[in-house]
Amino acid sequence: MSTLHMIDWLVIAVYFTIIGGLAWWAIKKQGNTSADYFLAGRHLGWFIVGASIFASNIGSEHIVGLAGSGATDGVAMAHYELHAWCLLMLGWVMVPFYMRSKVFTMPEFLERRFSPTSRTVLSLISLVAYVLTKIAVGIFAGGVVFAVLLPDINFLGMDSFWIGSILVIVITGLYTILGGMSAVAYTEALQTIILIIGSALVTFFGLNALGGWGELKAIVSSDMFNLWKPLVPSGMEGTWAPVKEAGKMAWYFNDNYPWLGMLFCAPIIGLWYWCTDQYIVQRALSAPNEKEARRGSIAASFFKLLPVFIFIIPGIICFALALSGKVPALQQQLIGADGQIIRDHAQQAFPLMVANILPIGIRGIVVAGLLAALMSSLAGVFNASATLFTIDFYSRLKPNVTQEKLVWVGRVATAVMVIIGLMWIPVIKGGKGLYDYLQGMQAYLAPPIFVVFFFGVFNKRLNAKGCLAALITGFGLGLFRLAIDTPVKLISGFNYAEGSFFWIINNIFFQYYSLIIFVISVIVMFAVSYMTEAPSYEKISGLTYGTVTDEHRKESRASWNFWDVAASVAVIVLILAAYLYFVG
Repeated sequence: MSTLHMIDWLVIAVYFTIIGGLAWWAIKKQGNTSADYFLAGRHLGWFIVGASIFASNIGSEHIVGLAGSGATDGVAMAHYELHAWCLLMLGWVMVPFYMRSKVFTMPEFLERRFSPTSRTVLSLISLVAYVLTKIAVGIFAGGVVFAVLLPDINFLGMDSFWIGSILVIVITGLYTILGGMSAVAYTEALQTIILIIGSALVTFFGLNALGGWGELKAIVSSDMFNLWKPLVPSGMEGTWAPVKEAGKMAWYFNDNYPWLGMLFCAPIIGLWYWCTDQYIVQRALSAPNEKEARRGSIAASFFKLLPVFIFIIPGIICFALALSGKVPALQQQLIGADGQIIRDHAQQAFPLMVANILPIGIRGIVVAGLLAALMSSLAGVFNASATLFTIDFYSRLKPNVTQEKLVWVGRVATAVMVIIGLMWIPVIKGGKGLYDYLQGMQAYLAPPIFVVFFFGVFNKRLNAKGCLAALITGFGLGLFRLAIDTPVKLISGFNYAEGSFFWIINNIFFQYYSLIIFVISVIVMFAVSYMTEAPSYEKISGLTYGTVTDEHRKESRASWNFWDVAASVAVIVLILAAYLYFVG
């Protein structure tokens, strides 16, 4: 039976009508060039850029995964969400180089800085990564939401998981194919507003049902509100062990996130994602100039502070409501016979709150917010994937093709990604632990990309051979770990002999393995670069700090003022305030 009332359905219908109208307006407004289709003509204002970045980021892994993580581990995952400072790095450090180069894609920037081969390698890896991470988790979360809210719906032999996944993919794919970046960015801006309002309502009504913030802290363990515990735990000397050991789990805040790994690995993943990933940076590239791109990044950093309170906290509230028995339906779903939370059910925390806590009408708004996040996340990855394929592969094979043909190929590429998304449904239907899955995958892919972008910008001596060697070495190490992990995850009862080489690799915390990839990638890049010829500094003028001219500096300085600095400082102050508050 549906948990939605007729009024809720009317609210959702209004949401789809508005989204459809906005997408249609963007489609009609769009030009016929590749810049129009892939970068919205480079005319997006700072608010649209910032809201679009946030909406693209906030998808399934946040709504379903973060709330589930909040229910099981409290505010532990807030470390990733408080990386809003990474967006300041995008705006202040990387945007000047990106806007100066006038590129369409991140791999294209890598070609300008290093070589065409490094561009091809990064494009290929990015496309594969989008399928394995962003599309996979987006589809899974869409199915989870529909399975909870419409549990008994069946059509042509498909359950609500299948129906929800297909609807989200097809509707999102349709306006992304037709409208390109304009439709994606403008709908994402509206979806950001709906998402924030809807999720804030879940926190409000959840606390109201529980009896307030004080009651929440009284019911759950103080460790669930402790951000410092994973950073400065008792028994600190034991946390240096890189391999999981049963006797030492008390010194970690859970068995997948050791404090040392969080302290050093999380920033690498964060800077890779926010500053070098096509999926995110494409929005900044769509701004008309450095000033709007930077301000969009600063605006996104403010938005990025919200998930702790609108996703993680509702997960903790859901756990408290279930544990206290104040909402019997939640207790039945989430609490096992031993009185502990059933971790495999925790992914349902957010949609369960929607189904059991919210009043009629409000529920429709929040469901619209859920759909907004799911759709915006998928729209972003569809558009980014199409841009990578069309610009980094097709246009290089067919250099004299018309602009109209490029747009047509982009639409076809988007449609192919939609089909791949549909094909992924049976593969990920049984998935569990969305956030763990995503963070693990990103931890293996991020280090070499982070290394070649950031070290490439800060050190003009690093060359194309060093870049390619670092990419290949780093990706090889990441794929090696994935190949070892996969049988353990897919084959029931399979495990390696304890103490064997494969067992050690499989049981190294993924953050530590990521740090190993990072260190090796840095060593390889510097060693190969300094053993071979220096790059042509004239060709990379303006693409590194060492080759920036006085004219470049003047242009960049003219693009910001006191208020840009003040807003950035405010973000840092809010991050520090959050860390100081969540001390257990």
